[in-house]
Amino acid sequence: MLAALLFLLLLGAWELYARAGNVDDFILPAPTEVGRALYDDRGLLWDNLLVTAQEVVLGLALALVVGAALAIALHFSPLLRRAVYPLLVGSQAIPIVTVAPLLVVWFGYGILPKLVIVALVCFFPIVVTTLDGLRSVEPEQHKLLRTLGASRWQAFRWAEAPAALPAALSGAKIAVAVGGIAAVFAEYAGSEDGLGHLLLQAIPQLETPRAWAAVVVLAALAVCCFALLALAERRLAPWAHRRKDPIP
Repeated sequence: MLAALLFLLLLGAWELYARAGNVDDFILPAPTEVGRALYDDRGLLWDNLLVTAQEVVLGLALALVVGAALAIALHFSPLLRRAVYPLLVGSQAIPIVTVAPLLVVWFGYGILPKLVIVALVCFFPIVVTTLDGLRSVEPEQHKLLRTLGASRWQAFRWAEAPAALPAALSGAKIAVAVGGIAAVFAEYAGSEDGLGHLLLQAIPQLETPRAWAAVVVLAALAVCCFALLALAERRLAPWAHRRKDPIP
């Protein structure tokens, strides 16, 4: 309720600011104009949303698989971690807009380069959080498992992997917030449909309400993906949310 109230207050302030004439309509339309575009262009927005949603979901899934696998490899090999981890950090300084055209040249204008771009953007937070989760197991727990005769793989299976699962999903929740932006950049580089392509067409045509409507749909997609990941985290890792009973 608090979030809904704050959202309504922001919408009201935006409407008053736009109606006061402080900025031209083709730069910042009023929320009522954006709402009208959401209704009038609902078919166009829906068709392009399906394309962008597919890119975001599949790209995030690819980032989860590759990121978790790399985090496990870095966890098991300190030498590999010292060699690769600084390169991962440095790779985040590379603007994705410089990489996108190259991926289009390599993979064409299909969905593959867009998946790679989304995965590249979502990849880093998943690796970092998963690696931190793997290393968060208490030393006493490792000592107990060794006392019980557990192998290295069994220690990973019963202690480290359960600790890393909620961390990996938390990284995915962070990544999905920017996954939609990555998909838009990917569609800017070369696409015939998608919300990014719709934005690229609407802005030069001064269809600003339609462009803002596409942004609203993109934000709604991010919120839905975030909520689904939060639900998956509660279902797959309920121990991460279990609270201890207060001591009487």
